[in-house]
Amino acid sequence: MSWLSAWRALTLGGVHAYCGPNCRDNQRETGMGDLKGKTILITGAGRGIGAASALACHKAGAKVVLHASAKSEFSAKAAEAIGQTAEDFLYVDFTKAGAGAALFEKAIAKAGQIDAVLNNAGAYIATPLDSDDGDWQDLWATTMAVNVQAPADICRAAIAHFQARKSGGIIVNVASRAGHRGDGPDHSAYAASKGAVLAMTKTFARSLAGEGILFYAIAPGFVETRMAPEDIEKRAQAVKEIPLGRVAAPEEVAATSVFLLSGVVPAATGSTFDINGASYVR
Repeated sequence: MSWLSAWRALTLGGVHAYCGPNCRDNQRETGMGDLKGKTILITGAGRGIGAASALACHKAGAKVVLHASAKSEFSAKAAEAIGQTAEDFLYVDFTKAGAGAALFEKAIAKAGQIDAVLNNAGAYIATPLDSDDGDWQDLWATTMAVNVQAPADICRAAIAHFQARKSGGIIVNVASRAGHRGDGPDHSAYAASKGAVLAMTKTFARSLAGEGILFYAIAPGFVETRMAPEDIEKRAQAVKEIPLGRVAAPEEVAATSVFLLSGVVPAATGSTFDINGASYVR
């Protein structure tokens, strides 16, 4: 196919998604954002980016398996938005050892199979330099458990699942602008954890593309969630640094997630998609 033919196919709303080596019989026409027939695990789906992504994936036709750390009014609302209930969530605390693998096992038990994963859950925990030694160690350990170890364990379990099915699969890891440019001195652990997520995504993408297992990362800047600055002065300063003039909406990250989860851009595996209003341009 020439580049012009490929461009026409893409802009007309359909391309052949690559689903692994020697799998021509399994290829199908799929529109940009078409998730019909896919079962997708979304972590941190109780609010913010996760809830917006769950709704977007649902609207695109996916069966969504929801995760949150604990039951709350937010998880109930997120579930209701896609025709589920708070009881349909899988509640797993990522600060606990083995939590990521345990979640994926529960997701398989619930859904039978998983076609794609959106690793969205994360913790934005302050790690001040002037913390006492014990707190410093605990805060770093908690940040790494939630932001690195749990997503890594989910990736590992998903890879094994995809390989056993010989079906290929897609994993989208939500990182952060901080993984590229760093963060303030009170959030060094957060920045380090998101840098690790970016490196992990690239490593798995390079290693597994030949099996049709695709990896992408999304690196948002400030998003209109509880992680965005709430203090008026701090928010004004944050917006001042964004050429677009505002923080991103969760729905913008969700739309990007749906696009990547649809599998229409397999050649972009290993890529990071920045959503930061040009506040950091690589």
